[in-house]
Amino acid sequence: MALITVGLLSCKQEVKNTQTMSGLNTKDFVSKVDGKETGLYILRNSLGLEACITNYGGRLVSLLVPDRDGNLKDVVLGYGSIAEYLATDGNYGALIGRYGNRIKDGLFTLDGETYQLPKNNNGHCLHGGPKGFHTQVWDAEQLDAQTLKLTYLSKDKEAGFPGNLNVTVIYKLTDNNAIDIQYEATTDKATVVNLTNHSYFNLSGKLNTQILDHYVHINADSYNAVDETLIPVGIVPVDSTPMDLRRPALIRAGINEGFEQLVIGKGYDHNWVLNTKGDISQLAAKVYHDGSGIVMDVYTNEPGIQFYSGNFMAVSDNGKLGIKYPHRGALCLETQHYPNSPNEPSYPSTVLRPGEKYTSRCIYMFKTVPTPVNQ
Repeated sequence: MALITVGLLSCKQEVKNTQTMSGLNTKDFVSKVDGKETGLYILRNSLGLEACITNYGGRLVSLLVPDRDGNLKDVVLGYGSIAEYLATDGNYGALIGRYGNRIKDGLFTLDGETYQLPKNNNGHCLHGGPKGFHTQVWDAEQLDAQTLKLTYLSKDKEAGFPGNLNVTVIYKLTDNNAIDIQYEATTDKATVVNLTNHSYFNLSGKLNTQILDHYVHINADSYNAVDETLIPVGIVPVDSTPMDLRRPALIRAGINEGFEQLVIGKGYDHNWVLNTKGDISQLAAKVYHDGSGIVMDVYTNEPGIQFYSGNFMAVSDNGKLGIKYPHRGALCLETQHYPNSPNEPSYPSTVLRPGEKYTSRCIYMFKTVPTPVNQ
């Protein structure tokens, strides 16, 4: 199988335009951002599934998985060119860092020194700030037909964070139909790290539709309640609330109940405290779409997962291949440490020191069920 590594080619060279199975044109991803070359990398497994990733922001651009009838469906939102990604400030499919989720007031103190970060979300720092890892061009090496290695050096004081942070992310499209994402990082000065992936999923395979008809299950007895600016104010039980997703629940049913936390977040936008306690062999979360029969199981060694129901998506957004993405047109399940952990000593620590290695792993595994659950 030929490997497509157009991101390694000079933009001055003639680049063959190849169309992916998902309909993307590789030439549309050959560009330069801040002097670094971008491209599109194609992973295919032995069963014919395809994942397309650009090294601009380390973004998963498309992901083809089979529905119950065996037809390949693209289940992630994205754009069709680097130019389109640059024209927006969104994070479709992106690698997020240096700190995924929110840090209150963009401030934290570590070893007696206080660090000020960008305030890009209600006075807080969100996803590493406006120039976080989702806007950087990663160095890319396609290791084989199913594996892409991305590396990035986040320099000391980038976005206000201390330490030179060397980051490696491995994307692997496995033969059991999973996207396996493995993160590693080292630093030369004490810092905080919380990396995640921000893919927007729609398991219907119809990316112009909402995800209110999806079922979601999260293996968690509690979650982070938040204030009006979505900063955690404590860990509370899910019992007798729409936040109880210990059994699969229809998103439409819970999101419209008028529960205070869902009103604050304009829908689901909270961190669940996983019962898995870092055991990646245990199921952390599951999403299911009745029409397509597609199921996504999520496994992680992280203590938390952010479920976001696309509440802040635009009413209409022009996506790849001319598809218009609607409000709540996708959901995210971001494996992570808890929001604002650098300011909450009782939360699992996100501190990384010289001589230590940060590791994190997230597996999005896809399968199908043979018949709709309502039959």
